[in-house]
Amino acid sequence: MTTEYLQTKGRIFDIQRYSIHDGTGIRTICFLKGCVLRCKWCCNPESQEYGIQEMTVQGKTKIIGRDVTVAEVMETVEKDRPYYDRSGGGLTLSGGESLCQPEFARDLLRAARAVGIGTAMESMGCAKWEAIEGILPYLDHYLMDIKHMDSEKHKRFTGKGNELMLENAKKIAASGQTFLSIRVPVIPTFNDTPEEIRAIARFADALPGVEEIYLLPYHRLGQDKYAGLGRVYELPDILPPETEHMERLKREVENCTKLRCHIGG
Repeated sequence: MTTEYLQTKGRIFDIQRYSIHDGTGIRTICFLKGCVLRCKWCCNPESQEYGIQEMTVQGKTKIIGRDVTVAEVMETVEKDRPYYDRSGGGLTLSGGESLCQPEFARDLLRAARAVGIGTAMESMGCAKWEAIEGILPYLDHYLMDIKHMDSEKHKRFTGKGNELMLENAKKIAASGQTFLSIRVPVIPTFNDTPEEIRAIARFADALPGVEEIYLLPYHRLGQDKYAGLGRVYELPDILPPETEHMERLKREVENCTKLRCHIGG
C-alpha cells in the first residue's frame, strides 16, 4: 500500500491535545491556516490569512504558521491513542477553513483512518463540491457551521453569501458518507433572534440523517488577538448572550424540529 500521502505538506498554526470539544471524546485538534470568510466575531483571526504572520502575544512577538507534513502531524496525534480508544475520540481538523487546503486535509484524515483513529472536521463547507467529495470517504463526523439563512446578512457579517454552503450541506447529507452535525455560532446583532435560529434549525431538520444541532454562544476570548495582529475588532460592544437567552433559543429549536439541541460543544 502506498504511503506517499504521508508526505503531503500543509500549513498549520496550532495543534491542541486533550480537547473535549469539536467532536466526541478526547481529541487532538489540528488548526489549519487559511479561510475564505472574514467573520466579524472570529476568535481565531490568526487563522484567516494563509501566509505566515507575526502576532504580539503578551508583549512578545510570536510566529503564526508553520509548514508540516502529514507524517509530522500524525506523530503528535498518535501519542494520545489510548485516550481516543477509551473515550471514542480522535483527530479533528479546524481552522480557519480546512477546505482551503483540501489535499492536506484529505491526507491527514486518510492517515488517521489508516491507523484506526476516528476523524472529524469543523468546517463551513465553503469550497467547491469536488474538494468536499474527496474528503468524505475518510471523515467520520462533519461538524458544519450554518450561520444564517439570509444571504445578504450573512455577507455583511462574514464577507460572503451563504448559497454555496447551504448547497454543500444538502449534498453532504444526501451522500450518507459521514455523520453530519450542524453548529450555529450565536452572535448578538447577527443571528440571535428566535426567528433566525428557528430558520436555521428547520433547514437542518430537513437534511437527511441530521439529528443534532449545537448552539455555540458568542464569546470574546479572541478579541485581544486583533490588537496583536494590528487589526481592529469590529464588534467591541457586543456581549455574550445570557444563559437564559440561550436556553430560550434551545427551546425554540426543540419546539419546531425533531433535532437534539445542545448549548456549546
